[in-house]
Amino acid sequence: MKINNIPIENTFAEAFPMTATRVIITARDKKWLNHATDSVTGFATSVIACGVEAGIEYEVAPANTLDGRVGASVLFFTMSGEKLERQIRNRIGQCVLTSPTSAVYSGLHEGKTVPLGKALRYFGDGYQISKKFGERRFWRIPVMEGEFICEDTTCRISAIGGGNFLIVAQHVDAALEAAERAVEAIASVKEVITPFPGGVVRSGSKVGSKYQGLLASTNHAYCPTLRGVVESRLPDNAGAVLEIVIDGLSEIAISQAMKVGITAACSTSDLLLITASNFGGKLGKYQFQLHEVMK
Repeated sequence: MKINNIPIENTFAEAFPMTATRVIITARDKKWLNHATDSVTGFATSVIACGVEAGIEYEVAPANTLDGRVGASVLFFTMSGEKLERQIRNRIGQCVLTSPTSAVYSGLHEGKTVPLGKALRYFGDGYQISKKFGERRFWRIPVMEGEFICEDTTCRISAIGGGNFLIVAQHVDAALEAAERAVEAIASVKEVITPFPGGVVRSGSKVGSKYQGLLASTNHAYCPTLRGVVESRLPDNAGAVLEIVIDGLSEIAISQAMKVGITAACSTSDLLLITASNFGGKLGKYQFQLHEVMK
C-alpha cells in the first residue's frame, strides 16, 4: 500500500485499555481559557511518569456552553478509576480553581461518577453553596475574585490509549512538517487527543530496559544514530523518525484519527515510510492494522 508513493508498512499499532473523562472549562475570554487549559493539561503526556494523559479535544463556542462563554473540551486518560479521580481533583483544584474567571462543567453524563465540585467544595470552608438544575448539581465556591462555579460530578468511561503511527523521513525538517500536518488534521476528529508536546513524540519508547526498574527506554530500532550498532528497522537513508500517539474514547475514533493523520502526513515530500509501534501484541489488546485503517 502506498499514499502519494509513500509506503504504508503492513503492520499494526498496539494500544491498551484506559479509563477517561471529559470536562468543559470556560472563562471570560480566550486568553484566560488558554491559561486554564494549558495549566490543567501540563505534564500530562504519558502515564509512565505523568500519572495522566490529557489534552484539548476541541473548542466549544459560547452558544454551546452552559454559561455562554468561550470554552474547551478537555479529555483525561489514566489506567484506573482511582488514579483518574485523584488526577482530576488535583488538576482542577490547582490549575482551574486558581485561574481567574474559570468554571468547570461535566462533559460526560453516562458512566461511573467522578467527583468535581463534590471534592473541591471544601475549599469554601463552609461558605460554599450548591444549586440543582434538573438532575445536575452545581457548586458556588467563594474566591477572592468572586465565585468559582463547578459542577458536582462528571463521569468516566472505558477508553483506549496508545494508538499511533511513525513518520520516517530523510531529514528532521520533513518529519516535523509531516507531523505538524498530521496533528492539525487529527484536531478535526472528536473523541481523541494527541497528548505529547505539539502532538508529536521524538522519544518513542519500547517496553523495558537493560537498567533494572526502568519501565521504558528508547526504541533503539528506530533511532537513526544507532543504525549499524543495533538491529535497525530503518531504511538506509532515514534521518529522522517522529511518532504520533493518539488516545481516544473508542476504536472508531482512533481509527479515524490515524487515517486522517497519515493521509495528511503523506502530503509531505522526502518521506520514506509510514509504520507503527507495537510490542508483538504482548502489551495491549487493541491492534490498529495500518492497511485496514487506511481502507
